[in-house]
Amino acid sequence: MRTHVKVCCIASIEEADIAIMAGADALGLLAAMPDGTGLLSDTQIAEIASQIPPRVCTFLLTSQVTAATISAHIRATRPTTVQIVRPIDPLEAAKLAMLEPLVRRVQVVHVEGPEALHLISAYAPHVDAFLLDSGRPTASIPVLGGTGKTHDWSVSADFVSASPKPVFLAGGINATNVEEAIRRVRPYGLDLCSSVRSSGLLDVVKLTTFMDAVRSADLGQSLH
Repeated sequence: MRTHVKVCCIASIEEADIAIMAGADALGLLAAMPDGTGLLSDTQIAEIASQIPPRVCTFLLTSQVTAATISAHIRATRPTTVQIVRPIDPLEAAKLAMLEPLVRRVQVVHVEGPEALHLISAYAPHVDAFLLDSGRPTASIPVLGGTGKTHDWSVSADFVSASPKPVFLAGGINATNVEEAIRRVRPYGLDLCSSVRSSGLLDVVKLTTFMDAVRSADLGQSLH
């Protein structure tokens, strides 16, 4: 199975075009976050999302935590997919599925330990996919991604095995460790941001190198 790639932190239509040309399956559009890392206004997200070809998914990264506010954020930005970066009440996840049935819903789970596995049964009935990241949502100022750090991939591998829904892997993945990530975790997709940027900008060479490494890793898996 081919590993899908989501390039996150897209800051402009020019960066979107670079990622699409490199072969990205999805683009992440980062709204305001509690730690101040949000790149784009809702107007900018809507503008970029409107120009992306249908074959490429657009992910709105939202830090909202209720079905009503997440739905409002979706309607203001018009993505194909919403990535919920905070833990939310599963009842709110169920309400969101009713409010926005046509928008794919991805719940982020920050892997701080094996307890992450307990969240599968709570969320799986209400989401289309999971994304495993290395944030610290319980910190005094929540860190909800973009750490550039890996987490315990053995937990992630167990999560993938137990999940009835596709799982993206994020957190510290780069061209040098992506083969190991794919081999150990077997995720549906990968999510990356800082490892393919230089001086804050999407780096064509780094992204191309990463995409080549993913294809090579997929080929190696198919031969085993």
